[in-house]
Amino acid sequence: MLYSNATWWDHKNMLNQTIFYIQLGWTKLSQLDIQYLSWVLWVIYPIIISFLLPLIILVFLYASVLFLLVYRQRHRLQEAYARDFWDGARKTLAALWLGQARIWHGFEVHGLDKIPEGPALLVYYHGAIPIDFYYVLATCILEKGRQIRVVGDRFLLHVPGWRLLMEVFHVTPGTVQSCVNVLNDGHLLSISPGGVREALFGDEYYRIMWSNRVGFAKVALQANVPVVPMFTQNCREAFRTPKLGRSLLRKIYEWTRLPIVPIYGFFPVKMRSYLGEPIYPQPGITPELFSQQVQNEIQKLIDKHQTVPGNIVRALLERIPCQRKTD
Repeated sequence: MLYSNATWWDHKNMLNQTIFYIQLGWTKLSQLDIQYLSWVLWVIYPIIISFLLPLIILVFLYASVLFLLVYRQRHRLQEAYARDFWDGARKTLAALWLGQARIWHGFEVHGLDKIPEGPALLVYYHGAIPIDFYYVLATCILEKGRQIRVVGDRFLLHVPGWRLLMEVFHVTPGTVQSCVNVLNDGHLLSISPGGVREALFGDEYYRIMWSNRVGFAKVALQANVPVVPMFTQNCREAFRTPKLGRSLLRKIYEWTRLPIVPIYGFFPVKMRSYLGEPIYPQPGITPELFSQQVQNEIQKLIDKHQTVPGNIVRALLERIPCQRKTD
């Protein structure tokens, strides 16, 4: 009995000692991990800094390029400010936008010469964010000296702080009659029939989503002006909308007209805007037929210049000269 009790106490002491050493070892190991982590961070900090410093230099270099691109426009800017204050402001912003476009997207415009000298209606496919149209607008201001009036969604006028921007760049919701008046005054006017619906609920297959909208066709027919179709390659790879919950968000939008769909991206993909041949209204053509004719021409631009489904990695690789498509 005494032997059994002694054996039990020995086992208990051994167990307590084992637990003690395990706890001690764990404490030492924890201290070792923390010290080791600190040492590792101390070692890799210079490596991290050595990688960040060149990135900072790269940012300065790109900022310098942007400055030079704007500075190259200095004569136009001086003339614009001398003629009209807001005209000078528009050209300054256009130079900044175009500089950013060329640095970030290697942006190109093909067919700018197809815009007539007189009034015309520019109809384009609407990406998630129509940044490509901003670039074309900036190019037209600087290269052709013409301002494109814009028909935009009403919610743009209610975004805090945007009203002045909308006024300076002549962005209005537009009715058929007001659009006809703009064209009759000899201006260029732009419309995206797909609008917010096409922007938020389109996808990488670049399907045109105009439904039965023929308002732009009525404008062109009443003003008797040509329509210039436009499409930008990879515009949906620059910005995307998530597929998750898209059907529900579509129902909410159709009910409320609120653009609450999240947008992600701003990927530095290659972007090229293509303007097609002007489409002149034929006598006696109906708005429905003319709308379909314009849609067909934009579809041709998509089929010719866009690989579907769109792919972000492929669009990024197109920034490499050997990956570029020939026109």
